[in-house]
Amino acid sequence: MSGQKEIISYFKKFKLKDHAIGIAFVILFFVAIIVGWPNFIKIRNLTNILRQVSYTGIIALGMTLVIISGGIDLSVGSMTVFTGGVSIYFLNTFGPNSILGIVMTIIFSILFGGLCGFFNGIMIAKFRIAPFIVTLGTMSIFRSLIQYFSNAGNILSVNTIYGKIGMASFFGIPLPVWIFGIVAFLLHILLTNTSIGRYICAVGSNEQVANYSAIKVNFIKLIPYVITGLTVGLAAMLWTSRLNCINPSDCAGYEMDAIAAVVIGGTLMSGGKGSIIGTVLGAIMLGIINNMLVLGGISPFLQPAVKGFVIIIAVLLQYNNEKK
Repeated sequence: MSGQKEIISYFKKFKLKDHAIGIAFVILFFVAIIVGWPNFIKIRNLTNILRQVSYTGIIALGMTLVIISGGIDLSVGSMTVFTGGVSIYFLNTFGPNSILGIVMTIIFSILFGGLCGFFNGIMIAKFRIAPFIVTLGTMSIFRSLIQYFSNAGNILSVNTIYGKIGMASFFGIPLPVWIFGIVAFLLHILLTNTSIGRYICAVGSNEQVANYSAIKVNFIKLIPYVITGLTVGLAAMLWTSRLNCINPSDCAGYEMDAIAAVVIGGTLMSGGKGSIIGTVLGAIMLGIINNMLVLGGISPFLQPAVKGFVIIIAVLLQYNNEKK
């Protein structure tokens, strides 16, 4: 009897909207199986989906904190290619034929991305320029700089070992997927189990109240942009090591994919509330949608249209939930 009471109590407390992301993920997965049968369910295809979403997914994890804090970062795509290009220059200069050079390049890429994120954050937090304006400007700046320095051509790595990092796998799972999972775990802990995570939510929910609560608002607003820069540097390292080169036109649209993953994952665009786990599911759902369109014979030119439509629907659902 006690077991039956516990089950009944659980279903009474169960709210559909609290589990909407998980339910949508399961439904989408089964729809993809039907549309893409039997290719979709193959291990190699599922692994490829995870590999493809891991690059933008890592960036989306940092973007989650930015949006929760009440901001936005439109520069992450340009920042990724800029950081990746500068990192290859660094590798070719200081470690063209050494393992130590690769280690130094990995560290440099992450820190350089963090520096770019710091620049965005300081403009927003210290000088109080609107996040949309700052990151729209740096989106152009970063892309323009790497096009200039590379003369709009490929930037090639002369270190052949570096190219093996991005293609590495452990237990059949690509390295970028492992890193995606590790970063998600760390940022989930940061957001849910630390005072910084609580302060980020408080600032995004109501900046004025957070200021009255003795929270260092400017410092807290800066942190998400620095973390996003670090995730960008990590993604740039993985992307460049996979190809052992980078082109200034690469990573276009990464900002849209990152924002879409965050919004689909349930993070409020108005700030104050969000979930790292939701972003992980949102990124994978985007990958499934793209894969399903390809397997279904739909033109790849329609993929951005589908992403845009999904973003609009997700924001519309958020708006309706807030009104209730």
